[in-house]
Amino acid sequence: MASANMDIEKSVVLVSADASLRQRLHSSLSELRWDVREAHGGAEAMELLDRRPCGALLLDHWLPDLEVLELAEQIGAMYPAMEVLRIEGEMLEGDVKGPRRHELLHALREAQGVLLREGGFSPEAPAWGSDVATARWRASHEEESSRPFRAPPALARKPQSREVGSGSINPVETSRRRSIRRQSASEVGSARVLALPSAPPGMGAPIFGLVGRSPEMLELSRTIRLVAPRSATVLIEGETGTGKEVVARAVHGLSNRSTKPFVVLNCAAIPEALLEAELFGHARGAFTGAVQSRTGRIEAAHGGTLLLDEIGEMPLGLQAKMLRFLESGELQRVGENDLVNVDVRVIASTHRPLERLAEEGGFRLDLYHRLAVFPIDIPPLRDRMADIPELSEHFLALLGRNSPRKALSAPALEKLCLHDWPGNVRELAHVLERASILAEDLPVIGAEEIRLRRTRKS
Repeated sequence: MASANMDIEKSVVLVSADASLRQRLHSSLSELRWDVREAHGGAEAMELLDRRPCGALLLDHWLPDLEVLELAEQIGAMYPAMEVLRIEGEMLEGDVKGPRRHELLHALREAQGVLLREGGFSPEAPAWGSDVATARWRASHEEESSRPFRAPPALARKPQSREVGSGSINPVETSRRRSIRRQSASEVGSARVLALPSAPPGMGAPIFGLVGRSPEMLELSRTIRLVAPRSATVLIEGETGTGKEVVARAVHGLSNRSTKPFVVLNCAAIPEALLEAELFGHARGAFTGAVQSRTGRIEAAHGGTLLLDEIGEMPLGLQAKMLRFLESGELQRVGENDLVNVDVRVIASTHRPLERLAEEGGFRLDLYHRLAVFPIDIPPLRDRMADIPELSEHFLALLGRNSPRKALSAPALEKLCLHDWPGNVRELAHVLERASILAEDLPVIGAEEIRLRRTRKS
């Protein structure tokens, strides 16, 4: 058992897009009897760690597919016993216990010294941390972490005498409330009103782009991590507004296709007569108005991922051609006889119950089974109400990019948590945008600015 632990402690995954740096580090660490595995990007590193844990992870200052700081934070949450270190110039950022830090630093300096002598490494090259986007991310993170949290009161469900958002509001009372909130502006500037839930121990962390730490979202993140490195076709099902495209982009971003195109085709937004040409492409003169040849969406996604949004709206006749492509990897442009081989991973999404639709004859059953190799169900917002504080904070931060940042009062948050959200996350984003506008120049959004169409029935 002690030998196994020692093997893990002396194992490392090198993550860098620079093959020369990986090679030199690999050589230096191997001489020090480290077990070394290499990854070109963040998604490949996640796959290696899923297969076998290690004692340390070395992250280069830039990766082609994922943000380094976010990846380091996520892996650190998933593997708390593993050392996660970032290469910054000639230093390693992060705490390492015991003599391992000296060995890793020695290997890094030796590798960089060899590359410098060979002309393949420039110490004057700007570090990843100097990038504008990274600096902005770091600044916002430092600002957020410096603010203390102020938790809202318990969100007990109370019977309401009228529909939320309906009826008139006393203008005198509104003016008084606004005056009180103006006076407390300085307090709001140094205290956050939202309390964001932390992830339960051992549950990992959410995927980049996915907001929320509820068990439902953590399970969704785990599912995405499992399927992303594979080539299996994915069917994403969920109600309107749950974020199906966000999930599809997460699958693509964590796959080995992340540097290739991500192409989206909304099957419900294109007329049936043009959908085939849009999907498969067409030759010049193939139909009236085809004045020149055009590459279809499938071919445009070659090497990457194609998202067929609202696949349930695809006409039955076109479904047969789509099935043939999925089985053979070959497509035929409209008006041409030649077959074209295309390497594309297909992800389909729908808000309709596709399996029931197939059983009723409204969708091809064989195509359904071909698409649903790996189904992903996105929970509606009403089933993960614990994520509302974090989602609200996320959307208010986005709104704060182009206008003064606003906070959310505890009564406003309580009002949000009493709603049933038929429009899911998209509806929440629109409600907060409307509330931010209604709050005018006030720093805090109050309950009276939260305008909802209907409330959950008690």
